[in-house]
Formats: sequence, C-alpha cells, structure tokens
Amino acid sequence: MRKFDTKVQHLKYRVLKEVAKFAWEGTLTENLINIPKIIVPGKSPTMRCCVYKEQAIVAERVKLAMGGTPENNNVIEVIDIACDECPMGGYEVTGACRGCLAHRCEDVCKKGAITIDANLKAHIDKEKCVECGLCSKVCPYSAIINHKRPCEQACKVKAISMDENKAAKINDEKCISCGACVYQCPWGAINDKSYILNVINYIKESQQNTNYKVYAVVAPTIASQFVYAKLGQVLKGIKELGFYDIVEAALGADIVALAEAKELTEKGFLTSSCCPAFVSYVKKQFPDLTEFISHNLSPMATIAKRIKQDDPTAKVVFIGPCTAKKMEFKKEEVAPYVDTVITFEELQALFDSKNIEITTLPEEDIDNASYYGRIFARSCGLSEAVAEGIKESGLEGFDLKAVPCDGIEACRVALLKATKRILDGNFIEGMACVGGCIGGAGCLTHGEINKLKIDKHGRLASHNQISHAVDALNNK
Repeated sequence: MRKFDTKVQHLKYRVLKEVAKFAWEGTLTENLINIPKIIVPGKSPTMRCCVYKEQAIVAERVKLAMGGTPENNNVIEVIDIACDECPMGGYEVTGACRGCLAHRCEDVCKKGAITIDANLKAHIDKEKCVECGLCSKVCPYSAIINHKRPCEQACKVKAISMDENKAAKINDEKCISCGACVYQCPWGAINDKSYILNVINYIKESQQNTNYKVYAVVAPTIASQFVYAKLGQVLKGIKELGFYDIVEAALGADIVALAEAKELTEKGFLTSSCCPAFVSYVKKQFPDLTEFISHNLSPMATIAKRIKQDDPTAKVVFIGPCTAKKMEFKKEEVAPYVDTVITFEELQALFDSKNIEITTLPEEDIDNASYYGRIFARSCGLSEAVAEGIKESGLEGFDLKAVPCDGIEACRVALLKATKRILDGNFIEGMACVGGCIGGAGCLTHGEINKLKIDKHGRLASHNQISHAVDALNNK
C-alpha cells in the first residue's frame, strides 16, 4: 500500500530519510555532498532537463531538511531553482470562443484590454489586463479562463505572487504557514523547513543521559495516517525511535475544551485558539477581532506544559499534520513547553532511516484522552467538545451557537460577518485546512475517509466524558 498521496511527498521523504540516516550515524557533514547523488544517481534525468539541475534542487531540499535558511523566519520557503515550470497564468481566451455578436467581454472590460479580431474572436492584452475576471463571468461560452498557478490557487490568503524571475514569492506579512501551497505545488518547489535533526539530537542525548527524557506528543490525526499499519504499531515505532513516553495531544484538547467552554460563557463571544494558522489569520487580516481569540493555549502547548510541570527536564516533541505548528512552537508563550515539531511525513522518514518496519512490531497502547478530545482532529469536533464542556461544567443555561469553519475561506466569511456584527453565532471554530487537522499539509494521506477513522478512534476512547479524562490526568 502506498505511504503517500503524491510523488512529490515521496521525493521530500527520501531526502529527509537520507539526512536522518546520516544524522543517526553522526556522519551527516561528511555526506552532505553525496545525498543529491543518492537521490538522483546516474546520468539520465527523471524529472528535469538534466541530472545536474535535479541534483542542485535536491541540494536545496537537503538545506530545508536541515532547518532551512536561518534568516528567513517563515517556516515555508520557495526553492527558486525548482520553480520554473508553471505557466505565467492570468486570464486567457480559449478555443471555445465562438466569435459571437454580443461581445459582452469587450463591453464589460473597463481597461480596454479586450479586442476583437477580423474573425470576431476575442484577445486579451496582458499589459492592460488587471485580472478583475469580469470578462470571464459574462462570457456565455465560458471561453475565458483564469490560469492560476497551483500555489496561488491553493493560497486562500493571497500571500503568493511572482518575483522578477517568475518564481513564486511568499509575502510573509500575509502568510499563515498553513502549508496548502506546499501540498499543492506539483513540482515540490515550495517546502516547509524540517526540524528533524533536533529530534535526532534530543534522542541521542537521552540515550547518553538517563535523566534526560524525550516525550512525544502525538496529534489525534495520527489515527487516520500510516494506513498500511495499525495505530498501535505506529506508536510502538515511536517508542523504538527512542522516545521515553507518548502522550495524546487530545488530552490537551480535553483540557482546552473545558477551559474554552468556561471562557465563552464568561465573555459571550469567542474564536478558537487551537489552529495556529487560523489564529495568525485573525491577527493579520482581522486585527479588531484579536481580543476575542481564546486566551487558552492550543492542545499541543497545553499538554506539553503539563508534561514539563511533572518533569522539568523533559524535552517535548510534537508530532502532527501541521506546518503552522512549526511557527507556533517558537512563540514566546509556547516555546517554554514545546521543544520542536515534526510532521507525519518526517516521522515516516525517521522510521525508515532506522530501518524500523512498523508492520512487524507489536502494538503499543495509548488511552489518555476522551472521545471529544480525539475528534478535535476534524472539522466540527472542537464545537462538539465545547458543547460537551458547557454541559459537563453545568453551564447549560448558556445558548451555544457554534460556527464551525471548514477551511480558511469559510473562516473569512465568518470573521467578516463577525466584524459587521451580523454573525449568527457566538463561537467561531476556526480550522485553516479543509476538513480540519486531517487536511493538514504534513499528512501522509488526505481524504474523506480520514474523518471516519478519527470518529472511530474517538469511539475507542475509554473516557466518554471530558471531565473523566481530565480527572484521570490530575489523579495520576
């Protein structure tokens, strides 16, 4: 069974695996020059014009696998040399143009960018076109289409444009690090930085110092990933890597659900704080609503904080589907609790870099969280958990009107209504990725079936009430 959705993901994984393999061995510096040749051997190119260009691009991927450009604070980076195959884009007249008499396209264009030739066919002057799209809307044959680059199409916050060399350019002032462009780029020219070397160093240090423990906090989305193995085998594989213990981020979600239920009933209106990309979006695009963002830390940071309270010497590694988490853990309020973040793609690379075949392993059990904490992984799950939190806290007199937002476009609509005071709701559940965390860029696989797996994982929880899971944690 395939481990990844796309071949681009597989290429990224191969680079990560080689970097990790040499890092475990302590020979990474000596082998840096060899990795591109390992990934692209021989003299025949497989993806580009020549083998030398392929190797040069792999060399850039290696840099990202080792943490990327330090001067660039964004976790998302463009590999300029790899970004040269996409069309310029913009509105174009296709062969579907029938040369009709109406010429609505010409009439509607306020810039005079459309002309009609001797055969009555429309043409667009790119120098005059401002890409308003009015011509496309009025064409009765749908003959005018907008050729957007996949990365631009994927970026719903309009943070991507083209630089003077026609390569993708990211506006960090707009970017929310959701990673949608990373997943959608068909050339793998946009990547997220990896902190996989941090994890390896922590584990190696823990093996030399018995007082040094590395904890893995796993996102509930893990139940929908690694489809070729059982969840218990994946968890056992994490232990085999050298992690001291595994804790569910869903247990942090349980704590957050109760806290947000209380905060919501006190304030009357709230937006969630669980998705770092959504929080970033609110702060950048809707600053007037910043005061309404929940003051609770995310489930990741909440449970990490608890781990460090119990074990101040611990190192905490979050493993999940989210590239934006790689920005979150650097924030002042989160940095004391979370030491680094990796995605499921990177976890797969770690397994294979140590030749850990998880399908051969016995199963490791994990049962910390409630049903409600686990369903945070999919859209509407947070809203359901807050509703349950209100009920369990005896706050049922409060009329919850949740507005679950499935993807950043839905978030935009809800936030716009909130700014105009016309939103029919008092709690905005903001999820930047479509489907929720199960649609994260760092997932191995995506799709509707992931939601079903998360719901099944939730039903397997031994705690059917949030308070039971939190009480069990407090009584440990």
